[in-house]
Amino acid sequence: MVKVTVWNENRHEQKNPVVKSIYPNGIHTTIASFLEEAGYDTLTATLEQPEHGLTYEVLENTDVLIWWGHLAHNEVEDEIVQKVYEKVLQGMGLIVLHSGHFSKIFKKLMGTSCDLKWREAAETERLWVLDPTHPIVEGIGEYIEIDQEEMYGEHFDIPTPDELVLVSWFKGGEVFRSGCTFKRGNGKIFYFRPGHETYPTYHQKEVQKIITNAVSWANRSKRNYPSYGHHEPIESLKD
Repeated sequence: MVKVTVWNENRHEQKNPVVKSIYPNGIHTTIASFLEEAGYDTLTATLEQPEHGLTYEVLENTDVLIWWGHLAHNEVEDEIVQKVYEKVLQGMGLIVLHSGHFSKIFKKLMGTSCDLKWREAAETERLWVLDPTHPIVEGIGEYIEIDQEEMYGEHFDIPTPDELVLVSWFKGGEVFRSGCTFKRGNGKIFYFRPGHETYPTYHQKEVQKIITNAVSWANRSKRNYPSYGHHEPIESLKD
């Protein structure tokens, strides 16, 4: 069974009654619940826990890590970021949601600012499927529509994605690369844009389906991690 850890800084839920009313037990619990219903073995972790809940034991037993953060990116300890980074290179999958684009771990893996335009105006978002053959959008039609979301707009300062699966259009006119895949080392990464905390985005079935599919796609690589450094010759170097 695929083991998923859902990480959330869990700050908005404590500070904002609107967020608390939408996600009474936290965004992480909502995501973990629908993944569990889909048959995944789920665990949650939050910022305030020791080692942010991402201990050696947790990461060793995580096939796919889901990351949601916003207010407290700078409070995530660099030592923990480095541990997650190494696990991704070794094959752990990573799904970065919404404002996690500015997280330390995503910026470290991308090597760019990961900056963008934004506007919070409760506008309609239409996410168009660009690759209907991709497993992340299996069971999704030509597009999905979210009634109210925060706008993210181009230019999104990321490396060119390995695959561009979804692109968003917003009522205000902007577009955005909202479903992007990357490979780093043995690990697969999926960035998925929707999920502003004051809107019930993670209760929408199509959004849940994409995240559920992404977990299956990003599942830990079974390939052995390559060896690096000094290497003995395979063939004899003697004449």
